[in-house]
Amino acid sequence: MNWEQLLSLKRFGDTNKRLRKEQDETRLGFEVDYDRVIFSSEFRSLQDKTQVIPLSQTDFVHTRLTHSLEVSVVGRSIGRKVGQELLDKHPHLQTVHGYQANDFGAIVAAAALAHDIGNPPFGHSGEKAIGEFFKTGQGAQFKSQLKDKEYQDLCDFEGNANGFKILTESREGREGGLRLSYATLGAFMKYPKESLPKKPTKHIADKKYGFFQSEKEGFTNVAKELGLTKRSQSDLSFSRHPLAFLVEAADDICYTIIDFEDGINLGLIQEEFALEYLIKLVKETINTKKYHQLKNTQDRISYLRALAINTLINEVVHIFMNNEEAILKGDFQTALLDKSKYEAQINDIIKISIENIYRSDEVIDKEIAGYEILKSLLSVYTLSLIHI
Repeated sequence: MNWEQLLSLKRFGDTNKRLRKEQDETRLGFEVDYDRVIFSSEFRSLQDKTQVIPLSQTDFVHTRLTHSLEVSVVGRSIGRKVGQELLDKHPHLQTVHGYQANDFGAIVAAAALAHDIGNPPFGHSGEKAIGEFFKTGQGAQFKSQLKDKEYQDLCDFEGNANGFKILTESREGREGGLRLSYATLGAFMKYPKESLPKKPTKHIADKKYGFFQSEKEGFTNVAKELGLTKRSQSDLSFSRHPLAFLVEAADDICYTIIDFEDGINLGLIQEEFALEYLIKLVKETINTKKYHQLKNTQDRISYLRALAINTLINEVVHIFMNNEEAILKGDFQTALLDKSKYEAQINDIIKISIENIYRSDEVIDKEIAGYEILKSLLSVYTLSLIHI
């Protein structure tokens, strides 16, 4: 893979390829992607989906919308920092093609803003509810009417694939969906493969799938335009767009640190215990004098959260640049933070979040209720479809 192709400004649904140098400097091409996502009705619907506690009445619990905005902000910072390093390493990208560090930030920010746009209600629990409905419930009756891959798309319903559908699906008056640039769509595609065959490997791109069969042609066009490396000759499977690793890292940073913060605010994690965990992560950068001047726990948590995010942003940039050649070759097989020197501290935070937040009674009860709600809705809609 090469950066010249990977930074394609061609828009989904357009026939002409655009160059970075042709863009109006007052409204840069990749920044338009961000605008189109944030003004879409699909993005606004995320305000009704919570990130940690389903249907929580607590104001300070993050919704999917606020989470997406935060991931986007972190992603922009990572993208800009990586962009500057790449331009220093590959100066022709700027001198010949006109790319700026902000272009990388804009691509990652837009893709990060959209990263949860395809998630059903109740998040991963919602995905499982949809999958089980078609695998073992009333939806199993449709198996004989579908091709194997089409049926598998439903049995392993995937929010990432649904997101690609939302971003690219044509509808009346909106040819090419949101008409995002191919570069942004590439950065959005965390799992550039179809639902079958399943691959029980440790490669990060094999963890899930990234598009439904209904979007197969569009996905293939994006992958070819960007020059993504084909990973298999027997099925549709590609290496990730390098910037997809940055989108994933921004999401990992936010759910690790900010979900942890939500757990503290909800009283699910003891404050003193939480502060100790965060201090372990930022002990190299913490200003002890400033920290002890903070008067209340909330201010101390906010200070440590900001330090932790900044620490991990710089760590992600370092890991990405150290592995850039392997990433471009399609040989890099893990999430960036899996290579972090802070892996132990991150895992400690995630472990306590799983035990105290994700497995709390409130979360489990609402997920069970959500499972039944989606099952009922699917029954009604599929029954209506049969009788049309």
